[in-house]
Amino acid sequence: MKPPVKFALIGAGGIAQSYVQAFEGHSDAQLCAVVDTRADAAQALAERMTCPAFTDHQSLLKSGPEIDAAIICTPPNTHEELALCFAQHGKNILCEKPFALNIDSARRMIQASLKANVQITMASKFRYVYDMIRLKSLIASGVLGDILLIENAFTSRVDMSNRWNADPTISGGGVLIDNGTHSVDILRYLVGPIHDVMALEYAGARKLRVEDSARMLARFTKGIQAHVDLSWSINKELDWFVSVFGTQGTAQVGWKQSRHKTHSAREWTIFGNGYDKIQAFRDILGNFARACRDHEPLLISPADAEASVQVIEAAYRSLRESGWFRVGPISDYGARWVY
Repeated sequence: MKPPVKFALIGAGGIAQSYVQAFEGHSDAQLCAVVDTRADAAQALAERMTCPAFTDHQSLLKSGPEIDAAIICTPPNTHEELALCFAQHGKNILCEKPFALNIDSARRMIQASLKANVQITMASKFRYVYDMIRLKSLIASGVLGDILLIENAFTSRVDMSNRWNADPTISGGGVLIDNGTHSVDILRYLVGPIHDVMALEYAGARKLRVEDSARMLARFTKGIQAHVDLSWSINKELDWFVSVFGTQGTAQVGWKQSRHKTHSAREWTIFGNGYDKIQAFRDILGNFARACRDHEPLLISPADAEASVQVIEAAYRSLRESGWFRVGPISDYGARWVY
């Protein structure tokens, strides 16, 4: 058996808790250090995983255990600085979404990793959900016919008023960059590049400095369209968070169940048990660890990470100026990464 890839977890907030659960008993990945500016938060996670805690990443790199990779789980405005530092020290980088605040930042992060010959990817959990992978296979099989429309909704009541997510200097925006980054990655995974987008803000329940409810429309190079609903103040209580409509049938991925039905069928066919968060995080770790160790292709390539930033950037331009805006070109990183 090959030794596990050794990770440091940078940030001990909410998303880090999911990673800790995913590390437990993982054959490909081992958590060796936790870093957080809050010493008590770092120590609490570190004790659970029997590894050392640090209050800054420089201390980890100077006097901590040897690591192969860093998972960046800090607020978005810190991603570039951390990624550049870890790349310069030859560490592979798994960066939580949103990958970067703007496209220039994203490209600097990727170029630094390319120069250092280390892996870098964006962590976006829904692409790793088994039912999403099965949905992509259904689409590719032609069972649903030509795809016409995809609908996605991430809507729930979450009080962001006292969280960094509502501070644009830290987060880069509101629900559009936060939840919308997941939406963009799902859409691109299922049907390919997004050609242009339009975004509309609508009134939310709370008065925040960022948008807390928005709709994003997307058009693809293949002529497919997508409608995305995002909200921190409206809970639509939907069973399905992705629905795909084709000329021959419909498929839906839900929180507890996934199904598809052709127009000629009388009944729905169940093809999965819905969203499994810890399974998705375990597979994020597994894919990234094997990419670092065995050169397995990343499910989310650096080009995918850059594209997610490009699309969200175009969506915010639409939010400010109204209308459809084309998504900018994605950099060609050559044969260094498979995507």
